[in-house]
Amino acid sequence: MTPEERRLWYEYLKFHPAKFTRQKVLGQYIADFYCAKAKLVIELDGSQHYEGNGLAKDLARTAFLEGYGLTVLCIPNNAVTGNFRGVCEYIDTVVKQSLSQPDG
Repeated sequence: MTPEERRLWYEYLKFHPAKFTRQKVLGQYIADFYCAKAKLVIELDGSQHYEGNGLAKDLARTAFLEGYGLTVLCIPNNAVTGNFRGVCEYIDTVVKQSLSQPDG
């Protein structure tokens, strides 16, 4: 795991009541973090994901996962470093919204 993934896992997601797993294989992809109950995938991305080939690969991954009814959050590594609390609050809000849906 990257330092940002370690921080998010050990300081937040590992203890989240909705139960997340890490490095979950979903088809041909490996999700950084996955919550089955909330139908949520979280990807932490470095700068290489926002340009050229990295961007195209991420768009294909997101389209594949969304095709199975999953929500994909792509969070930049620098957000975890610079606004950890905000990232955690954002994830929690998305989980709660998902779980409040009739099929959630």
